[in-house]
Amino acid sequence: MDSLIVCLALFVVIGIYFRSNPLHHTSRFMLRRFVNWFPLGMTYAFLYMARYNLNVTKNALGDLMTKEDFGIIFGIGTTVYGLSFLLNGPLVDKWGGKKGIIIASIGSCLANILMGAATFFFLKGKLAGHMVLVFSVLYSVNMYFQSFGGVSIIKVKAYWFHVRERGTFGAIFGTLISFGLYFAFDWCQAIADAAKLHSDKPLSSFQQFIHRVFAVDTGTTDATWLVFLIPAALLVVWIVLDLWLIKDTPGEANHDDFDTADASSGEMDRTFTSMELLRRVFTSKVMLTVAFIEFTTGIIRNGVLQWYFIFGKEVPQIGAEYFHQHWGLLLCLTGIIGGFASGFFSDKIFHSRRGPPAAILNATNFVLLTIMSIILMTSPIGVGLCAVFISLAVIGVHSIMSGTAAADFGGRKATATASGITDGFVYLGSGVQSVCLGYLTTKSWAFWPVFLLPFAVIGFFLALRIWNYLPSATLTYLKVIEKVNLSIGEVRSAVGTTGTLTRLVVDQEISVESSREFSAKTEPDASARSGRNKKAVH
Repeated sequence: MDSLIVCLALFVVIGIYFRSNPLHHTSRFMLRRFVNWFPLGMTYAFLYMARYNLNVTKNALGDLMTKEDFGIIFGIGTTVYGLSFLLNGPLVDKWGGKKGIIIASIGSCLANILMGAATFFFLKGKLAGHMVLVFSVLYSVNMYFQSFGGVSIIKVKAYWFHVRERGTFGAIFGTLISFGLYFAFDWCQAIADAAKLHSDKPLSSFQQFIHRVFAVDTGTTDATWLVFLIPAALLVVWIVLDLWLIKDTPGEANHDDFDTADASSGEMDRTFTSMELLRRVFTSKVMLTVAFIEFTTGIIRNGVLQWYFIFGKEVPQIGAEYFHQHWGLLLCLTGIIGGFASGFFSDKIFHSRRGPPAAILNATNFVLLTIMSIILMTSPIGVGLCAVFISLAVIGVHSIMSGTAAADFGGRKATATASGITDGFVYLGSGVQSVCLGYLTTKSWAFWPVFLLPFAVIGFFLALRIWNYLPSATLTYLKVIEKVNLSIGEVRSAVGTTGTLTRLVVDQEISVESSREFSAKTEPDASARSGRNKKAVH
């Protein structure tokens, strides 16, 4: 039933994609863009499965992997993930998103095979006393290659989606993350249950298939290593599809490239070195603000996603067992809602400004964490609901910040570097919470939501700082093409990554010449179309 619900959700998301076409692309372009982002996105979802399977493994191993052990392993891995973007972001900007996602998939596949082997030897008693060291190294290798994944999706997206469509893609990005969490928690849990030597619950037909194919009942221990090996095998399928279907730009897929009105508009002929890309990101006040918002997001997101799953196993949640048993499904559905809500409000209500949804959702997190702190040991259902809705809000923030704002303000030229830095801050935050909560929850679970509360407040006030910011090209597009009357705030500019980041202004005038120039860049060129045998422009 859960899989059916997820399939229905996927069809709904695909339907929303095809119905959301504010720039009136041709149906041929919309179909080709779908063929591009769907395998790319599903690969990322299965990368999530190959990332958070560690959480399921911790529960499957029980006391063989303590909370402090898990906190150290996950914390080191996420720190490596966060720092890797200093190298991998500029590399993906140079190599392109297609190469990036394939590198991520191959590397993660191999790392998961090695973690599966390590789990096998550990359960056979051959790695006793060395588990934390071995898993820390292997999980760090996995996370290094995983860091190529998110930036590759956003790099490809930057060429295929106009800024006015990116709120919708941010929602799709959040949806893909949600599917990945479903695969990681529910599918991996199903694999872990099927891998038990003596199962304490009835197995589904799929679980029985796994149990028999891998001859689990002929072993001497649980076959927990399958939690790593099966995701690795699934990644191989998507690697093949990615090699076949993904194109970095519309031009490579026999469609005309077009100006997406982001911070790279007017600078597409320039070539930037890796140091120039990094310098532009780290000297942009807006990008740094987005990065620190994402740092707080990383603390709250994994502070709830991974620790509620462990909390539900350690502290009996009488009457609220459904939350723990279907944690992946709940994360999937609420994540989809959160991603689409933030994307819709950003594009439709706030004219593609990304700060307002982030501020509203962080305020929501503060309220929910406060309630959760009060009822933690008295209301299992209330705690479960709070955890689910925090996940909704925090995935909404992540999809609109790393998935969208970084691409807007980074521009096509620096998309991977900008989104890599912001996503890196997410996982630096994840590393901080992993080590801290691994220690604090050993003392008392009461520290859990209290520790997260201040970061919701910090995220809220940081989001307020960029409430009115838009890339200058987007602002020009709104005023010239869409004739939107923007009258918020006062004149203020800041140096961006590959362009000027301009606040919405009351008295900004756009000349007739600049209007014509911008329209020429964004509207289809008839002669170009006829020269390409009338292929679709978009």
